[in-house]
Amino acid sequence: MISKGQKNDIPYAIPLLKQININGSKILADRGYNSNKVLKYIHANGAKATIPSKRNAKIQRSCDWWLYKERHLVEKLFLKLKAYRRIATRYDKLACTYLIAM
Repeated sequence: MISKGQKNDIPYAIPLLKQININGSKILADRGYNSNKVLKYIHANGAKATIPSKRNAKIQRSCDWWLYKERHLVEKLFLKLKAYRRIATRYDKLACTYLIAM
């Protein structure tokens, strides 16, 4: 599922989660997925949400911060893949700029 770059991804969260069995799982997501609709879907299907409340929320939910930090590893992986994509597709056409990226 590909979303428009300038739109948020919340409308795609539930259709994406419907494609897998989340019963007994812990769903990790950033604050942007802190919507009642997504949280209700996660809890209704037997999973636990590890999604921090937004900073300005009136009611702050508890969050397993140690587990939430694991999400950062996945974020770092995607950042590395994006960096290597530039090298693999050779966006830099000049040899000097290509060698600098390596």
